[in-house]
Amino acid sequence: MRIAINGAGIAGPTLAFWLQKSGHEVLLIEKSPQLRSGGYVIDFWGIGYDIAERMGLIPQLRELGYQVKEVRFVDSHGRKNGGFSVDVFHRLTNDRFTSLRRSDIAATIYNILDGKVETLFNDSIAEIEDRGNCVHISFDHAAPRDVDLVIGADGLHSRVRRLAFGPEKEFEVPLGYHVAAFEIEGYQPRDDLVYITHGLPGRQVSRFSMRDDYTLFLFVFRDEYLPDDYPTSDQQRKSALNRIFADVGWECSRILKGMENASDIYFDSVSQIHMISWTKGRIALIGDAAACVSLMAGEGTGLGMAEAYVLAGELHDSGGDYSLAFAKYQELMMPFLKRKQESAAKFASSFTPGSARGITIRNFVTRLFSIPYLADFFVGRDLRDEIILPNYEV
Repeated sequence: MRIAINGAGIAGPTLAFWLQKSGHEVLLIEKSPQLRSGGYVIDFWGIGYDIAERMGLIPQLRELGYQVKEVRFVDSHGRKNGGFSVDVFHRLTNDRFTSLRRSDIAATIYNILDGKVETLFNDSIAEIEDRGNCVHISFDHAAPRDVDLVIGADGLHSRVRRLAFGPEKEFEVPLGYHVAAFEIEGYQPRDDLVYITHGLPGRQVSRFSMRDDYTLFLFVFRDEYLPDDYPTSDQQRKSALNRIFADVGWECSRILKGMENASDIYFDSVSQIHMISWTKGRIALIGDAAACVSLMAGEGTGLGMAEAYVLAGELHDSGGDYSLAFAKYQELMMPFLKRKQESAAKFASSFTPGSARGITIRNFVTRLFSIPYLADFFVGRDLRDEIILPNYEV
């Protein structure tokens, strides 16, 4: 079949990889002029790790990754008051765990397509007309085409979802937080392979030392701190972060000063996408477009890869019956993703506590992770993916 995929992040290229192995003609569309670079660091484990292994990517991803040693919570003076050794994650995942830039995973997956998939950069699907026997799609720039299927892999703010299923507000469930991230060069101090976090109730800033003398900063804050005018430009985002974090203490004044030299500041809501169905006619959604779990789950990348693998596998096994493949894809993945969303929503308040008491409790609990059975009680269930993926003969 001729299959158009809107979005060349992680889920889209993963789907393209498996589809072309089945002999499908794939068109990958990406609104950015080139693959995105930078971005925040994600933890990579679970079923996403399993899919990457089936794709032969683990050696490359581990080389690109950071084997983080410690997560450390500090007070306003930089003194440790909570945290844990990341050894607990390695133990609970049988060492199938690494941390790396989201963009590095995306580039690694895209590169193994090795030119076998046509890609339209600096473009996006603008109109979708399901004609029953095909789908007629128009683009922002390229000439229209007819394809057999359209797949939306275009993230939380999916255009395909909006065009085919309805406005984003019908499906978005905000968790009450916003996140911002950026990198700067030459920041001191550096604490290699240690993820350091400081916060006050409802506001939290973290830093992580990257290669080549770069440092990544991640800000999380409750929606109540948002300015009345939602920031859309880098300068507006900088102004907002300066206002929100001016009195947080620790290294914040130094970080905010360094932010002035940063560009391409990531700034977005912490939200989930809840849908009754991910498919409609010849159109389907995967990844964050279908069931964003939010960064609170810490596993969205891997879940998107698993959805892509299952959808491609079901299309292969269905012998061209896309409606059957879509139904089986949803039947297998939707209950699992709903459980992941429920877990992430519960975790949100402990990720960035809204009270001083909440911060104290979080810090105390994380110190208990050194006791194996307590670590398993608090995080073991969330690290285990209770699903068995089929072995498709692709």
